[in-house]
Amino acid sequence: MNTPLLEVVGLTLTAGGRAVVEAAEFGLAAGEHLAVIGPNGAGKSSLVHALIGDTTPAAGAIRLGGRALADWPARERACRVALLPQASALSFPFTVAEVVRLGRSPHASGSIADRQIVAETLAACDIAHLRDRPYTRLSGGEKQRVQLARVMSQIWRVEDADDRLLLLDEPVAALDLGHQRLVMRQVAALAAQGVAVVSVLHDISLAARYADRMLALRDGQTIAAGTPAAVVTAERMQRLFDTQTRVITHPDTHTPVVLHG
Repeated sequence: MNTPLLEVVGLTLTAGGRAVVEAAEFGLAAGEHLAVIGPNGAGKSSLVHALIGDTTPAAGAIRLGGRALADWPARERACRVALLPQASALSFPFTVAEVVRLGRSPHASGSIADRQIVAETLAACDIAHLRDRPYTRLSGGEKQRVQLARVMSQIWRVEDADDRLLLLDEPVAALDLGHQRLVMRQVAALAAQGVAVVSVLHDISLAARYADRMLALRDGQTIAAGTPAAVVTAERMQRLFDTQTRVITHPDTHTPVVLHG
């Protein structure tokens, strides 16, 4: 693997007096996509929030660009690391374009550049036609695409920065099949530009198709880590989810596909 942009070493996170993630370790190079999978309560969201600095580790280290994550000034970190959470509460009737423009807040790139970036990310998420509509009047799937455009605009172009990290917590949960594909293709396009991506996905087949590597968690423990083909096996799916499945190889993408038994 190339020199890691993101390094997670012996990371342990606690909540309510118990460990929710224990001794997690991985490295992620620029342009790589790591998908985190596992059952509900496995520690996936806790891990993602720690990677943006929302949670202080009980043990271990997180480094971005060779520098401790906690040592990055807040504004510099916000210019390089963006998180799409599971839920984004916003009750003010901002227009769609105004919500997406919020992603540019940490930057000092100027209004002309910001307008261009907002236009590009609106188009990338197939919501340009919604730009003047109040956010509060959108469907759940439309709101999710707006929030994705917002975090994409946050790291769309950063001058002299090759240490960009995009964190996605269930980015396609509210989307139809067509928009799931659109979103994952846009994430892949960002990775092709050198953005490192960590995503939490419940659709194992979708994760296997688009991720370079996968991390499987259960009860905070790392069950498996590696390529999709190495992680996604019937035996591991049984161990993770307590259910029988079949795993086949997709005839076109040659990635694992999970079938319910």
